[in-house]
Amino acid sequence: MEEDAEGMDRFDMDGDFEGGRFGRDGEFYYERRRERAPQTRDDALYGVFAEGDSDYDSDDDAGNRRRSRRKRRRDEPEADLSRPVHFQSAGKFMPSKEPDPELEERPGLGAASASASAAGEDDAAAEEDLDLPTAFGQRIAEGARARREERARERETAARRRQASGVAAGKPAPALGSLGSNTKVAKMMAMMGYKDGMGLGKNEQGIVAPVETTLRPKNAGLGSVEGFKEPKPFFTKENLPPPPPPAAAKKEQQRWSKKAGAKKGPVLTKNELLAMRSEQEQDEQPTVVQKVIDMRGPQARVLTDLKGLNVEQEMEANDVPMPELQYNVRLLVDEAKADVVRLDGQLRREQEKVASLVREKEKVAKQEALQKRQLQVMEKIAGVLEQVRVDDTAGVLSLEGLLKTFQELKACYVEEFKMCSVAWIACRFAHPLLIRVFQGWQPLQNPLFGLEIMSSWKDLLQGDQAYDFSGDVESMAPYAQLVSEVILPAVRISGTNSWEARDPEPMLRFLESWERLLPPIVLQSILEHVIMPKLSAAVDSWDPRREKVPIHVWVHPWLPMLGQRIDTLCHSIRYKLSSVLHVWQAHDASAYAVLSPWKDVFDATSWEDLIVRYIVPKLKMALQEFQINPANQKLDQFNWVMIWASAIPVHHMVHMLEVDFFSKWQQVLYHWLCSPNPDFNEIMNWYKGWKGLFPPELLANERIRMLLTAGLDMMNRAAEGLEVVQPGARENVGYLRATEKRQFDAAQQASQYTTHHAVPGAAMADLSFKESIQAYAMDQGLLFMPRVGKFYNGMPVYEFGTVSICIDSVKRLLYAQLQEGIERWSAVSLTQLIEMNRKARQR
Repeated sequence: MEEDAEGMDRFDMDGDFEGGRFGRDGEFYYERRRERAPQTRDDALYGVFAEGDSDYDSDDDAGNRRRSRRKRRRDEPEADLSRPVHFQSAGKFMPSKEPDPELEERPGLGAASASASAAGEDDAAAEEDLDLPTAFGQRIAEGARARREERARERETAARRRQASGVAAGKPAPALGSLGSNTKVAKMMAMMGYKDGMGLGKNEQGIVAPVETTLRPKNAGLGSVEGFKEPKPFFTKENLPPPPPPAAAKKEQQRWSKKAGAKKGPVLTKNELLAMRSEQEQDEQPTVVQKVIDMRGPQARVLTDLKGLNVEQEMEANDVPMPELQYNVRLLVDEAKADVVRLDGQLRREQEKVASLVREKEKVAKQEALQKRQLQVMEKIAGVLEQVRVDDTAGVLSLEGLLKTFQELKACYVEEFKMCSVAWIACRFAHPLLIRVFQGWQPLQNPLFGLEIMSSWKDLLQGDQAYDFSGDVESMAPYAQLVSEVILPAVRISGTNSWEARDPEPMLRFLESWERLLPPIVLQSILEHVIMPKLSAAVDSWDPRREKVPIHVWVHPWLPMLGQRIDTLCHSIRYKLSSVLHVWQAHDASAYAVLSPWKDVFDATSWEDLIVRYIVPKLKMALQEFQINPANQKLDQFNWVMIWASAIPVHHMVHMLEVDFFSKWQQVLYHWLCSPNPDFNEIMNWYKGWKGLFPPELLANERIRMLLTAGLDMMNRAAEGLEVVQPGARENVGYLRATEKRQFDAAQQASQYTTHHAVPGAAMADLSFKESIQAYAMDQGLLFMPRVGKFYNGMPVYEFGTVSICIDSVKRLLYAQLQEGIERWSAVSLTQLIEMNRKARQR
């Protein structure tokens, strides 16, 4: 074909790829591209006109032809041009002629190899018989003889090489493709137990001889041909596999019978398929189904999972026989499985539908029976109600008989009694009868009348059902409606006409008696329309100066019932109290009896404002006029103040006592201790007497305890013979010197300024108490600085050397912490501070 293609342009891709093949889908797949010959410099310069190239052939085709010609030259023996041309007939092949056994036994690739060997021997014999008399012919004959000798030497060398490798020189070489031709594979199979000449397999059941092929006559097809001997069958008596046992043979025959599906076998039945699918659904967790589009083939495929995605490629790689048939069979099996699953799903849905219809039928049957029973009950109830109506029309209906009739209906037909609202029908018949019973009733004078009758009707109409607290009149229950129409009018008339707010007992007695029988909506109506108007009118007419009965006596009993409604009354009460407290005096204890019950009723802000505005100023004046005399002590004014200890907020009470009482009390104690020969037993009893006068709520206060402890410290120092510090006095000499020095320095600085820039005498102003203590610390070389975040009784704490101190600038007192880590403070002098720092340095 190459000669025919000379002078023609080639547009195919036959030479572009190596190892290519067409798949079942019609696509061409290749293993690698064919390597092109490298382009030389002449190829780049001359292109298609390069030497040795064809005008139309490509570089690859030319290179391939050159390589193939060079290979043939290497493989073929050198031609002997001295030999004459000989022709050898190929003969005629007859179908009836037996093949030459010598050719079959010769090693090689087949008959072609045998004919080539025979032709070589004939040529050698012809060369020996050739006789060329001329000198040129003699030289040609000598050259041919030399070549024959060289080939003979090569054959001898090859025979010795085969003999050295274990193959006899006279034994023919193994055929190409046989096990003996590949020593590596033969050794590996021998290590695995294979014996030469035996069959493959555990039981040596494989065939020994390979499958032989025989060329059939042309146009013979698969039919029998006269004179042609068919090849031997594949299985003979020697290599037939052992026959299966009778049971297995019978089982194989039954597999294709009609009853084969009922027995377990290699065929997967419908029940087994559905059982496997149900097990897989139970084991697998529910996942989201995602679609996968496979576009590797000529047509796109939509997949829901990746199972069997590469089955075709695996079959091709494993060289599975008849892959197309297996693929089609697998498709049919998958379709059959899908049909089985689909039909099974439809069957299950139909079964579930049937079961649902059966349940619906049973439900409808039960409803039908229930409605029939309810219809019968309705007919009975209607008959009873008709009889009640006839009795009512005739005027023979009594309250006891009516109650008994409806109680029997409720006991026999509980559900129907609620469903048909028979209670409302009972209220319609009972209302006129109850009106006659309670006609002329006075609830405040006779609160126990009718309790048994209304209790029976409450059990009938209300039962165990909870009251409705919504307050909606339209949604009122039957019993609440009956009470509001029968009981409430009588209570409203009696409370409006005969009840007085300053006498709460009659109304309270009625409400306590009827508490269980009054619905919430009726009780709220009584409080809103009867009690609150009466109380408001009484509070407006109350005069604290003339009334002998305190207002809390007849207002406080209503606090649990009134709730938030009491706020409107409290506003009026505070206004009434304020109008009389501005003329009140501290000696009048009646104000405490009037005010103290309202401490927990008024809100905290209103109560504190009332006390601070009208009570505290009068008590301060009483304490300021109070005299402390150990020889002849009068406690009237002090007792006036102590009465209010539980009513006045504690911080106001403590401040009032500290400023107006303890300052005088400590001064009296100081002078008594400084007197000649003081009686410490008498002083101690005096101290205990004053401490016992304070109520517990004041003794629990830290500030009050500290003020009492200061007096006790003064007594201890006097008993020990130490100097007693006068409360509030500037007794320390160092303090005075520091003050004088600071005043002198300020005066010196002021004298340096001009007279019109400085105010005369301004530099001589006194320093503050804190600045004086700071100056004294600087003179003594001690550190004075505040301790951040630490306070004592609301006053900041400072560090005076190693001692924590607290400065009271109002009373000009100095307090020191006696021991670090313990909250125990005492009033000290500057001299004592210096001594405490000295002891701390010694430790």
